[in-house]
Amino acid sequence: MSNFVILTDSSADLSAGMAQQLDVQVLPLCFTLEGHTYYNHPDNRDMDPHLFYERLRKGEVATTNAVNVFQYTEALEPLLQAGKDVLILAFSSGLSNTYNSSRLAVEELSAKYPERKLYTVDTLCASLGQGLLVWYAARERDRGHSIEEVRDWVEDHKLNLCHQFTVDDLHFLKRGGRISATTAMVGSMLHIKPVLHVDNEGHLVSIGKARGRQASLKALVDRMEHTAIDSGSLTVFISHGDCLEDAQTVAGMVKKRFGVQDVSINYVGPVIGAHSGPGTVALFYMGTER
Repeated sequence: MSNFVILTDSSADLSAGMAQQLDVQVLPLCFTLEGHTYYNHPDNRDMDPHLFYERLRKGEVATTNAVNVFQYTEALEPLLQAGKDVLILAFSSGLSNTYNSSRLAVEELSAKYPERKLYTVDTLCASLGQGLLVWYAARERDRGHSIEEVRDWVEDHKLNLCHQFTVDDLHFLKRGGRISATTAMVGSMLHIKPVLHVDNEGHLVSIGKARGRQASLKALVDRMEHTAIDSGSLTVFISHGDCLEDAQTVAGMVKKRFGVQDVSINYVGPVIGAHSGPGTVALFYMGTER
């Protein structure tokens, strides 16, 4: 086995089983509901995601915080002391300060442990898009590549990691400043659903709209048709905001249209879900461009 560790954060939305299978470590981010702070562990030990979304549906407001430098240092130092090198794959700098915290921790600990290799990558990814990039990194590690080779592979391919999102409730995008109050009101009245993606700067931006839920789900797959690389052999990840049936609908369309066999589905975790809301569906795959 390789002597370096891949560390990511819980905005990657990897399940506990997937994280174990990939042999990666996950640093939990936190979220706050009604004055109580919870940690977003992959095994959901602090809060079941279905309960989280039920509380959002009832009108509770969730807020989130980036991982700070101390949390990174606390997670990294035992690994370095144990003689491990570490590659960090961090949440998009376009959506969080988490990457910047990792960068500062790397600077501090690299000076303290000059014999160790310690790198961080701004994935410019979110949710299972980040998770899928971690999946590819683990694959490259398991093929025997060095920590530098895996780091460089991720840097070279991260802008090919395509993210397609749609949401069901425009209120959450409005609250986060992604759309105006007028757009949210009119869109809700006319059943207009936005189609969004994560751009090359790691920001969540609108790229289209569809009338009705089913049309918005189809739009995710339509865009995949124009950008996917070797679609039949792709590994595809899909995340959802407590709407498994809709995620399965998208999975079925992807399998039927492209012959894709390998599709993994998991929740949009609370860190992303606090800002996208219940009913979010997101599709991730490797493409020619974002």
